[in-house]
Amino acid sequence: MAPLEGPLLTKPAVGAELGVVTLEEKGIKPCIPGRRSRNEPVKYDKRRYRRRNRIEIMFGRLKDWRSVATRYDRCPAAFLSAIALAATVIFWP
Repeated sequence: MAPLEGPLLTKPAVGAELGVVTLEEKGIKPCIPGRRSRNEPVKYDKRRYRRRNRIEIMFGRLKDWRSVATRYDRCPAAFLSAIALAATVIFWP
């Protein structure tokens, strides 16, 4: 599996201190806002975090395709082609 490139975007509930420290040790820049009840604010890229919603919507639409959601295809090439077909049909202008 290829290493992650770029920042990791997650929800505030996932961004516990231990998790953030672990990510930074592995060289991954987290983009996780702190909770509102936190005393000191956490620095993160607000614009990038807002765009996380688009990624979640895309995965939700892909999961509407039954063969993609349940991974009927065992062969990685066939599964990737099913994802490409579903993405093409979903996002065709």
